[in-house]
Amino acid sequence: MTTHDELLSTSPSISPEAWGLDALISIAELSAYLGVPVATIYDWRVHGHGPAAFRFGKHLRFAISDVRAWIAEQKEPAGQPGTAKRR
Repeated sequence: MTTHDELLSTSPSISPEAWGLDALISIAELSAYLGVPVATIYDWRVHGHGPAAFRFGKHLRFAISDVRAWIAEQKEPAGQPGTAKRR
């Protein structure tokens, strides 16, 4: 009988794009990319912030397109000259 691990090792690797899907990254990969702790991302999720995620069992995965869209939403416009408060 073939085991799950044997199937995985003998199955051809198919990229998500071949299926018409976005690539998914883990919370650890998102954390490394954004330069913030994993705990911060969990905190954002508790408070309804951060990029949308998929849950597969106990694992969170983030679509690259959702991460890009969320990052674009975080952009702040540059302040107008002379409007910044100085200390």
